[in-house]
Amino acid sequence: MSLQCGIVGLPNVGKSTLFNCLSNARAQAANFPFCTIEPNIGVITVPDERLEKLTEIAKPQNVVPATVEIVDIAGLVKGASKGEGLGNQFLGNIKNTHAILHVLRCFENDNIIHVDGSVDPVRDKEIIDTELQLKDLESVENRLSRVQKQAKAGDKEAVKIMDACEKYKAHLEKGLNIRTLQELTEEQQSLTADMNLLTAKPVLYVCNVDEKGLPDGNAWVDKIRDIAKSENAEVLVICAAAEAEIAELEDPEERAMFLSDLGLQESGVAKLIKAAYRILNYITYFTVGEKEVRAWTITRGMKAPQAAGVIHSDFEKGFIRAEVIKYDDYVTYKSESVIREMGKLGVEGKEYVVKDGDCMHFRFNV
Repeated sequence: MSLQCGIVGLPNVGKSTLFNCLSNARAQAANFPFCTIEPNIGVITVPDERLEKLTEIAKPQNVVPATVEIVDIAGLVKGASKGEGLGNQFLGNIKNTHAILHVLRCFENDNIIHVDGSVDPVRDKEIIDTELQLKDLESVENRLSRVQKQAKAGDKEAVKIMDACEKYKAHLEKGLNIRTLQELTEEQQSLTADMNLLTAKPVLYVCNVDEKGLPDGNAWVDKIRDIAKSENAEVLVICAAAEAEIAELEDPEERAMFLSDLGLQESGVAKLIKAAYRILNYITYFTVGEKEVRAWTITRGMKAPQAAGVIHSDFEKGFIRAEVIKYDDYVTYKSESVIREMGKLGVEGKEYVVKDGDCMHFRFNV
């Protein structure tokens, strides 16, 4: 399952610096707008202490962590929805992502220019929101014009889509993001999912502070937290400049000391990746063996056959049963044979809902 998050924000808020920390790919980080023209895409591993522990126990030939694709999208500006600043291209890049990492500048620095001349993350958020809402409104109105005739002709599905689009339109015209709209049925959401509306995507507000703002933020961050509550969105405090320094440290002890000096237990990058998983409602299960220990990404609530299908479609088609070991039991007993002897291996059928951290073997026949 490929997880793709798009980093968005106004120019010069720290997007490309953050991207450089997240990925081995290198976006140009420069002190002027539009230094990132084409979207840079980096594939990064998801930090997971459980995978490290299972690797220590199994000593496999190969280890495969879960991954996240991060897309660094060039800075949006006012008028992006109308094509300003290559806006249509950038908005198209956002449309292909599963979640949005919205970077907001929450620090003063006279040496780093701001596209609007002053630091105000609330204003910056509203600018981006407005552009995404205008683009969504355009998509909704286009869809409405196509389904209205079908609805009048008695097409029942078209009637449901038209009703959903009218609700979308009214919500957007109030200056609200679609993710806060609660009036749609599950069927209507499913029928309109192909619209891929920008403001319906889950969002993580990444407040970029200076070192003085670590670890808890500052007055600007507090304002963003208050706004995020109304959207049921998460807020993460990060210092992109400090993360850039951390990324250069190869020695784990040096890195730990640097983090400790900043009052942090883990890097902001690690927190960001984990938060991206949370907002998408993803969890991880593991396959453990002598040849390979691997982390697999699935959506929370998936049943065993669907989880097996993430490995290969044949696993889902011919699913017989799943043999499940809880992560804590694997760590405690350190041997599959001992786990069997202790009666800690569960045999589960098609209705089993996979839990985060499950270690699984699938039995199938095609």
